[in-house]
Amino acid sequence: MGKPHVVVIPYPAQGHVIPLMELSQNLAKQGIKISFVNTVFNHKRVLDAFGEKVDENGLIHLLSVPDGLEDGEDRNQLGKLTESLCQVMPTQLKELIHKVNGSDDDKISCVLADISMGLALAVAAELGIPTVGLWPAAVLQLAVLLRVPKLIDDGLIDENGKTYPVLLELLSSAVPMNKRKYKFSSRLRSNLIRLRLIS
Repeated sequence: MGKPHVVVIPYPAQGHVIPLMELSQNLAKQGIKISFVNTVFNHKRVLDAFGEKVDENGLIHLLSVPDGLEDGEDRNQLGKLTESLCQVMPTQLKELIHKVNGSDDDKISCVLADISMGLALAVAAELGIPTVGLWPAAVLQLAVLLRVPKLIDDGLIDENGKTYPVLLELLSSAVPMNKRKYKFSSRLRSNLIRLRLIS
């Protein structure tokens, strides 16, 4: 049996790619082979930043799959990007996994994906590959995201992410803040809720 081989798949946004790259570099220092899968667009950006060699012992291999958007399309529109990824990523990822396993003595032993890329975890599970989900953002975001159905059921937000004044009251009792200094806003996009305090 060869080295453990982990496929790492971040959501294609800076706050997701960099933490998973840093984790990959640390895993590679422990002798774990990494296939780091980015979108073609972000792959070019990573190559510009790191070059071909992103770790000192050559265990990180950079791979890419299309994101489904055309050149010049705005990849900062996360709803559009996510929708496109959901359409093209499963097929592209299956092909990539089969290609890697067919050409490498170190078969893929695990897929570690950003939870925002749940479709990658689903593909790996379908192929019988163990999975690990990672949330690189603030834990509060994940906690709220996981509670969105309950927040809707309890009437604290509507299905479009609109908040009601009672939610601000609940938050202000949990987190000390001067309500006059902050406005609370939220937006529900696809299956992702982002909360922010705007001064």
